[in-house]
Amino acid sequence: MSVPIVRTLAELRSTVAGWRREGLKVGVVPTMGALHEGHLSLVRAALEQADRVVVTLFVNPKQFNNPADLAAYPRTEKEDAEKLSPVGAHMLYVPDAEEIYPEGFSTTVSVSGVSEGLCGAHRPGHFDGVATIVAKLFLQTGADMAFFGEKDFQQLHVVKRMARDLDIPITIVPCPTVREADGLALSSRNVRLSSQDRAIAPKLAQALFAAAEKLRDGRLAKPVLDEAVKALEDAGFREVEYLELRAEDNLQPIDRLDRPARLLAAVFLREVRLIDNVPAQPS
Repeated sequence: MSVPIVRTLAELRSTVAGWRREGLKVGVVPTMGALHEGHLSLVRAALEQADRVVVTLFVNPKQFNNPADLAAYPRTEKEDAEKLSPVGAHMLYVPDAEEIYPEGFSTTVSVSGVSEGLCGAHRPGHFDGVATIVAKLFLQTGADMAFFGEKDFQQLHVVKRMARDLDIPITIVPCPTVREADGLALSSRNVRLSSQDRAIAPKLAQALFAAAEKLRDGRLAKPVLDEAVKALEDAGFREVEYLELRAEDNLQPIDRLDRPARLLAAVFLREVRLIDNVPAQPS
């Protein structure tokens, strides 16, 4: 049975209202499409906790600071619907731009603090775009729970802070990063990697896990991170945009592993930007 596709806010709200009358709990999985197993794992997690699951598909222009990146982003609605059908999602919400940003739209949701540094420093306006669209999708769907992958760890913090600060009555459920057998974190951008670059890409996760292990004894982070950056450059990454150790609970930079933390990185393989993060725990 194919997943029902809904394109208007009116139909979305009418359907959700019917579920509400039945006393059903609603989960939402926001995506930009080009679905892979990582997305499907979020849907499965949602189906375990919610009675009805809405997957949203909207390639949000407001979170792309690079027009070329927006133009290159894969758009695969038909294939996405086919992937969702056997998983059991109850709706695929695919609004057009006018449904999300009608004429005269002039509101931006901006989250300070956790949005600063890391991707926030290298993608100006990105997290404003994320916070704005996610706030709209939370309000449009009226969901009880929303499911996000930990691969986009800074985004997860931004979304949690936004929902808390705006008193949106929704529970944010983090879900573990899904990886290929060789360790590469699943991403819609992976399809843009050449075969040569695909062979190099797993070395990002390898470097992060190795650095996390070296930091367990409490040594200063900088020499370990510098060594990891050099290893990535030697492996063939064109640029290491950042590689940092941040506290897990608030994303504050820390100089040694004295509390639960994350190692976060963004790198370029030719023109493809990859991000990843791994947990780092003190001994």
